[in-house]
Amino acid sequence: MRIIYLLAIVLVFAQCSKKTMDKSTGQSAKNTEAFRSKAPSPAAARPINLGTYNSFDLANGLKVIVVENHKLPKVSYQISLSNDPILEGEQSGYVQFAGDLLTKGTKNRTKSKLDEEVDFIGATLNSSASGMFGSSLKKHSSRLLDLMTDVLYNPTFPADEFEKMKSQSISALASSKTDANSIAENVSSVVTYGKKHPYGEVQTEKTVNSITLDKCKEYYNTYFKPNNAYLVIVGDITLAEAKAQAEKHFSSWKSGTVPSSKYETPALPKEPKVVFANKDGAVQSVINVTYPVNLKPGDNDELAANVMNNILGGGIFSGRLMQNLREKKAYTYGARSSLNSDRLVGNFKAFASVRNAVTDSSVQEFIYEMDRMVKEPVTENDIQLAKNSMAGSFARSLESPQTIAGFALNTYKYNLPKDYYNTYLSRLEKITIADIQRVANKFVSPQNAYIVVVGNKDEVAEKLIRFDGDKKIDYYDAYGEVLNYDNLVIPAGLTGVNVVEDYITAIGGMSKLQAVNAMVTEATMSLMGQEAKLTTKHKSPDKFLFSMQINGMAMQEQKLNGQKAASSQMGQTKVFMAGEPEFEDMKDQAQMFDQMHYLTKGFKIELKGVEELDGQKCYKLSVTDDKGEVTTQFYNITTSLLARVSSVAGEGDKAKTLNTDYKDYRDVNGILMPFEITLTGQAPFPLVMKVGKYEFNVTINDTDFEIK
Repeated sequence: MRIIYLLAIVLVFAQCSKKTMDKSTGQSAKNTEAFRSKAPSPAAARPINLGTYNSFDLANGLKVIVVENHKLPKVSYQISLSNDPILEGEQSGYVQFAGDLLTKGTKNRTKSKLDEEVDFIGATLNSSASGMFGSSLKKHSSRLLDLMTDVLYNPTFPADEFEKMKSQSISALASSKTDANSIAENVSSVVTYGKKHPYGEVQTEKTVNSITLDKCKEYYNTYFKPNNAYLVIVGDITLAEAKAQAEKHFSSWKSGTVPSSKYETPALPKEPKVVFANKDGAVQSVINVTYPVNLKPGDNDELAANVMNNILGGGIFSGRLMQNLREKKAYTYGARSSLNSDRLVGNFKAFASVRNAVTDSSVQEFIYEMDRMVKEPVTENDIQLAKNSMAGSFARSLESPQTIAGFALNTYKYNLPKDYYNTYLSRLEKITIADIQRVANKFVSPQNAYIVVVGNKDEVAEKLIRFDGDKKIDYYDAYGEVLNYDNLVIPAGLTGVNVVEDYITAIGGMSKLQAVNAMVTEATMSLMGQEAKLTTKHKSPDKFLFSMQINGMAMQEQKLNGQKAASSQMGQTKVFMAGEPEFEDMKDQAQMFDQMHYLTKGFKIELKGVEELDGQKCYKLSVTDDKGEVTTQFYNITTSLLARVSSVAGEGDKAKTLNTDYKDYRDVNGILMPFEITLTGQAPFPLVMKVGKYEFNVTINDTDFEIK
């Protein structure tokens, strides 16, 4: 009651005060309302102090940059090479291998010993093609430098680690072949820069397999020189301490001649060019509108160009591309753009992932917004939002001492003015609408762009021809290799049924397949460093068993006996009765040779065209089963053998392509069977199944299919 009484007094007092104010100064309320309706004008940018850094040179040419920060008792050391990128050619990827191999073992320490010593002092130590980085508590800095210089001076490039890296790279490449964003990145790089430029090179299985240890050592011996490097020291350290450490640990590093590289600057296409990479079954398209730009770090236009790109689609939600394609059209979850400077050649890219049905409409909106950026002046509100966002990001970045170190390194590497970063906010504030218009005309070129699309060729490609200058789409594979579809023609009269019949004939013929009433398959597969043993048993009619064991322990098992099905995983079993979806799915798996039943079960088989698949020309079929599920299948034109089956799991942005590739066909009692089966999309890495043996018409006891 007391609280209510007090509240009543406050309310009465407020009402009385309001009436008094209204009578005596009624205009005051109006003035206050008008004042609050307008945002205050931004104040002039304050000068900023980024913090100090010092630098000095060693006699061997190593330039040392020191940034003191005594808030935490930590210190980091970064060695950064300054050479231009290398054109790697047929061994593309060796530069990355060389850098990664540095920490895989030295003359004094094996990899395991090195890792153990780094962990013991709670440090971080890693290497790359562009140098190395180490960080630790200050009290362990001397020990860390001992380890770093051992890696720097004495790498052994162990062969076993080299082969392991090769294997891991091949696996990663196999996964990236089905990832639309990776494909788009590869193709965009190739068309934007060209294969004779280091930025246009793409790693493939072929180039990785060609890499030699000698080539990796050659890169290290040529470019890891102090006169080609910077040493950046950041943390709880004084200039005097840094000088003493640098002299002690790095003065013995031998300098040498470092070759320089020159590359032709890539040119823009003379007219819009549509470039397409097929991803069978894709329900979304990845779009990249891209081209090279002549924009170097520190150029007079760089900051204004960044503001302009921010307005168009760079990072802020209010960007025009985001507002158009997401908010207005609902074509995508996000549409953005980037404009990057580089000492060799920069690039522009506008990008989004959109539904198949609106791919062409999305390209149209990209072109519209880019055109509008060039032809229409931006508003004062547009430019202020972009400036506020960039100023805020810049201010937040200053919280990290590594930012100051990065600024110092950039100042030296790109020969920037000493006050380049100190004047950032004041230069940002001075950018005008006219500046934005000027740089938009200079760097936004929708009529000289590569329109790169990765998606479902059958549903999307033909709709994009209208955007191409010469009305002809260029097709590329996942690694950026040109595909010539003009030479891939379906013979007159050939049907999808014919392709399936040819496959059945090629592997042995219908009569031999029908004579098989039992089959046992034994295979192995590597899973996270462990070998899994896979056993499959088929017995007519409708009996099936699949089991997977690791170290003798049953990890997974599936059974079907005609009346019931069971699925077991880690000791947990579920049983399904006839008619349930799981039972019917397993019944389909019980078929020994799927294609035998395509015609009798009323499958829909469409011959969609001819495509290249990993260097082999294949007939492409769309196969719809009796449940309405669709797979895309590829049959080698020359051998008629099945090369791949693709399907799509999930929907929308969750959809992913699942591929099963069949290789290494061998004769087994007159029937050709694949001895290598690779599954991609089911796991973060490819699953490669190596078949040890197939057995036909062997005795299989019905007890193997019992379900309790």
